[in-house]
Amino acid sequence: VQLQACGGGLVQAGGSLRLSCAGSGRIFSRYSMGWFRQAPGKEREFVAAISWNGGTTYYADSVKGRFTISRDNAKNTVLLQMNSLKPEDTAVYYCAADSTKSYYSSSSYHYYTEVTSYDCWGQGTLVTVSS
Repeated sequence: VQLQACGGGLVQAGGSLRLSCAGSGRIFSRYSMGWFRQAPGKEREFVAAISWNGGTTYYADSVKGRFTISRDNAKNTVLLQMNSLKPEDTAVYYCAADSTKSYYSSSSYHYYTEVTSYDCWGQGTLVTVSS
C-alpha cells in the first residue's frame, strides 16, 4: 500500500491543523494505521494510532486531549485533527500502515506505538508551530 500525507503548514501556537493520509488500494481498510513525528535532531516518535475498524485508538501522552485520529475506510483516508498546537509539536509528521496484518486489533499499547510495527510509510508533511 502507498501512503500520501498532506495538510502540514505553518500555524501559530494555539491554532489547529488537520493532517490527511490517503492510501492506495482497496485493502487499505484492513490495516492498523499510525501517525508519528520527527523533530530535527530527535528520533521518530509515536503520536496516535487507530485499529483497522476505528474501534481502538491510542495517543501519546503529549497530545492526548488535543489531537484526534480518525479514519474513513470508504475514502481510504486517515485524519489527524490537531488542536491547541504548541511549538513543541513542530516536526515532520508521517503516517504509517501495518500491511502485514489484516483485520487485526490488538489490546497491546506497545503494538500500536512502536515504529517497527509498521511497514509502510508516507513521505511526511511538515508542521511548524510558531510561538
